[in-house]
Amino acid sequence: MNQEQFERMHKGNGFIAALDQSGGSTPKALRLYGIPDEAYHSDKEMFDLIHEMRTRIMTSPAFTSEHILGAILFENTMERQIDGKFTADYLWEEKGILPILKVDKGLAEQEYGVRMMKPIHNLEELLERAKERHIFGTKMRSVIKAADPYGIKKIVDQQFEIGCRIADAGLVPILEPEVDIFIPDKEAAENLLKKELLAHLSTLAPDTKLMFKLSIPSIDDFYAELIDDPHVVRVVALSGGYSQVEANQRLARNHRLIASFSRALTAGLLKQQTDEEFNAVLKRSIDEIYKASMT
Repeated sequence: MNQEQFERMHKGNGFIAALDQSGGSTPKALRLYGIPDEAYHSDKEMFDLIHEMRTRIMTSPAFTSEHILGAILFENTMERQIDGKFTADYLWEEKGILPILKVDKGLAEQEYGVRMMKPIHNLEELLERAKERHIFGTKMRSVIKAADPYGIKKIVDQQFEIGCRIADAGLVPILEPEVDIFIPDKEAAENLLKKELLAHLSTLAPDTKLMFKLSIPSIDDFYAELIDDPHVVRVVALSGGYSQVEANQRLARNHRLIASFSRALTAGLLKQQTDEEFNAVLKRSIDEIYKASMT
């Protein structure tokens, strides 16, 4: 583990930019960016277009380590280059921003009120490639759709089992058991989730380090115990479908919880904008998200 990177993630000011839209979410991201479905005719063309969008974001003068700690990348992005360097090297060497890799393969069908991760059959091989590409950490998402104690235990079991394998490989895993913000029993689900997370943390070896990416909680400062746990490098929040304004307002009420926003970060960015317009919109978003993260 790169100790300089670890200390920056653990103690630095800023937030994490989530730029990891994959196969299923890429068309929507492109539509929001002003690129319709009929503009491309294959996955290759689609991923070329999304890489152009991500490159425009990452090379923007607004996208700096002054406000951004890390950026979450899709596997396809890890293997591509920006200005002649692999994306992770560009981020760290040119921007001082930590590269993080999304490793999950999507969600399984809902059972017991949760959608667990599909099996990651090539995890060890993927982690080796990630280390070769100088990736700092990983991220993996599953979703809680109901306050079902059995389902939530299963989802946390899976997150920790895979997370410990990632930590053993020398990377810092971000565990993301997202609670759907639209479910009627969200607060009850969060209570069950925190109980399971704290129970699992109590079983870890002293030198095991990880992070959490969680939905902004219904009760302010609800995850303070997780933030204080010695195993936890950082706790970050996903926007989860809230607008950028509402996500920032809710985040600001949760002290030491920082953002890891995707849609709320890229809101308002359009391919048709001039670079000056694009950079101005991105700068406003980054400034507002940073401000909400620094409470």
